[in-house]
Amino acid sequence: MRSFFRIIKFSFQDLARNAWLSIVTITILLLALFSINTLITVQVVSDSAITAIKDKVDISLYLNSEAPESEILKLKSDLESNSKVKSVNYISKTAALQDFRAKYRNNDPVLSALKELGKNPLSPSLIILPANIEESSLLINELKVIDSPIIESRDFTDNSSILNKISSITQRINEVGLFIILIFVLTSLLVVYNAIRVAIYTHRQEIEIERLVGASNYFIYMPYIFSSFLYSLISVGIIIAAFFPLLTLIQPYLEVFFTGYSVNILGYFINNFFYIFGLQFLVILFINIVATLIAVRRYANV
Repeated sequence: MRSFFRIIKFSFQDLARNAWLSIVTITILLLALFSINTLITVQVVSDSAITAIKDKVDISLYLNSEAPESEILKLKSDLESNSKVKSVNYISKTAALQDFRAKYRNNDPVLSALKELGKNPLSPSLIILPANIEESSLLINELKVIDSPIIESRDFTDNSSILNKISSITQRINEVGLFIILIFVLTSLLVVYNAIRVAIYTHRQEIEIERLVGASNYFIYMPYIFSSFLYSLISVGIIIAAFFPLLTLIQPYLEVFFTGYSVNILGYFINNFFYIFGLQFLVILFINIVATLIAVRRYANV
C-alpha cells in the first residue's frame, strides 16, 4: 500500500514539475477526442437526415375527379400487390379538401377564393410508398407504363439523388475526419512519449537510486503509467464537460431543421454515454500506455 501511494505521489510530482508539457499533452488528447465526437455527431445527424428523407419519399398518382370509387380501389389493390410497393394511401376528394383547408387555415385570400368556387376543385389521389428506396426508380418506371383511364397525372419526384448526395457528403466527412483523427493519434503518441521522456530525465537520479537499492521494474514503470492514466482521465473528463453544453446548443437547431422528426443528438450521447466515452477512455489510455512503455524502456533502461 505504501508503494502504491509513492507511485501516485511521483505521478502528481511529474504533472506539477512539467505543468506546461502536461497541459500541451492534455490539449492534444482533447483535440483528438473532440474530432472523434464531432465525427460521431455528423454520422448521427446524417443518418437522421437520411431516415427523414426516406420517410418523405412517396409517389403520387392524381386521379380524375369523377373516377368511380370502385375503380380507384381496384387500382389501389393492384398497386399493393406489387412487391416494390410498401403501402398505398388513398386520399379522397373530401380528405384532400380538408387537408388543403388545414394547410391554409391562416391564409384568408386562399380560403376566400376556394369558397367562391362553390365546389371542391381537388382530385383524389393515391400516395405510394416504395418498399425500398433503392428500387424507387424501378418502381417509377413501372408506374409510368400503367395504362388506366382514371389516372390524370403522376408525380414522380425521385429523392434518391438527394439521398446519394447526403451519403456522399457524409462519406467524405468521415474520410477527412478519420484522417484528422489519425494525425491526432500519432501526435498524441509523440507528445506523450516526449512528456514521459522529460519526466524520466527529471527523475533520473531517483531512478538510479531505485536501481541501486534493488527496486523492481514494476516500481519504476508504474509512476509513468499512472501519469498516462491521469492524462487519459483528465482529457476525457474535460471533453465530457465541454461537449455536452455544445450539444445542448446544437439540439434546438436540429429540432427546427428536422421538424416533425425525432433527431435528438443530445439524447443519443446520453443514452450511449458509457459506451462512447468509456471506449474513448480505453483507446486513449491504450495509446498513452504504449507511448509510455516505449519511452520508459528506452530512457530508463528497464
